[in-house]
Amino acid sequence: MPNKQRETLIQGDQLRGHLASMVLSVLEHEEAHGFEVLRRLEQTGCGALKLREGSLYPALYRLEKQGMVKARWEDGDSARRGPRRRLYRITPKGRRLLQTGREEWNVFASVIGRIVTGPIARAAT
Repeated sequence: MPNKQRETLIQGDQLRGHLASMVLSVLEHEEAHGFEVLRRLEQTGCGALKLREGSLYPALYRLEKQGMVKARWEDGDSARRGPRRRLYRITPKGRRLLQTGREEWNVFASVIGRIVTGPIARAAT
């Protein structure tokens, strides 16, 4: 039997309009650098979510410019090797946007779910 996860990938256009809420959700409880945000999204998506760095980083920069997240450079005294990383954390403004995004998602998922999972009633003529 084929692996359903591999057949049903969520990527590109399907994420449009939802990426900001997804990123803010990852940052809701703990700050993270960009690659960690990407890893958490893919891990939570159980392999069905395929997001590229080329989509994530512009979204992080937009959220920062809009005041939804605040970024800081990782402390230089870290024992980790490699270049310093930018750490992102959600702001109060970002928390408000996340709440709005969740409410919008719930309405969207409910309406679309009713349409695609059941017969559509015919309009009375």
